[in-house]
Amino acid sequence: MPKNSKMLSAEIIKNFQNKIYCYYKQNKRDFPWRKSISPYRVLVSEIMLQQTQVSRVAEKFVEFIKAFPNFKSLSKAPLKEVLRVWQGMGYNRRALYLKRIAEIIVNDYKEKLPVQPELLEQLPGIGPNTAASICAYAYNAPTIFIETNIRTIFIHEFFHHKKIVSDKDVLPLVGQTLDAKKPREWFNALMDYGTMLKAEHPNPNRKSKHYIKQSTFKGSEREIRGKIIKLLTQCKHAEIRQIAKHTDQKSETLYKILNFLVEEKLIQRRDNVFFI
Repeated sequence: MPKNSKMLSAEIIKNFQNKIYCYYKQNKRDFPWRKSISPYRVLVSEIMLQQTQVSRVAEKFVEFIKAFPNFKSLSKAPLKEVLRVWQGMGYNRRALYLKRIAEIIVNDYKEKLPVQPELLEQLPGIGPNTAASICAYAYNAPTIFIETNIRTIFIHEFFHHKKIVSDKDVLPLVGQTLDAKKPREWFNALMDYGTMLKAEHPNPNRKSKHYIKQSTFKGSEREIRGKIIKLLTQCKHAEIRQIAKHTDQKSETLYKILNFLVEEKLIQRRDNVFFI
């Protein structure tokens, strides 16, 4: 345990768990990924929920699962089709990660997602927190992790007077308060309680050492990348002048963005023609 970490008494832990579960019992949210739970569905939802509003994910998740119901169907799907279905989610590299993960799971793991977090971390787009969350939700494993809602709760409840809070301070408390018998339900409860806190209180996450305010989407390179991907999912290919007209961008900026997309292997290039 890191130096200066708090040790919570059994009474504090019990009261904290009761508070979270009491709220959850009365206000449990209904999401499609909380039904018919499978490792595949959990993986898709966890990747989708990275940097995206829950309401948008709730709608797109159903469409994505209908189009690609399992690892095998996703692994065999053309990237262009995967990106087309992904439209509206943003951060298109996540769709590429999901397809690559599906290919690895089919080819190397006989279509079974690993149970071990350390193996999950070796997959594209999966870091320690995402790996742990997948294990908790897919396999009901007593792993611990931090994301924005969890961070919000623990800063609000246990760090009232501290101006800057590191995840190193928070993580031990997440471990101490974990309901190891029902980790999946416990983390669902934390997610719902954290959402309520962020709506009713000034965002406690601003006190986090790791807080980063998301940049404006309108006019950003993220928006331009999204426009390019959308265009190329709708046509066989496009020349640079067509893309420039579609995105209303000058060639210097556009080449930079296109080269970035090529490097990420989201699109391909042949001379001045681009395609997926």
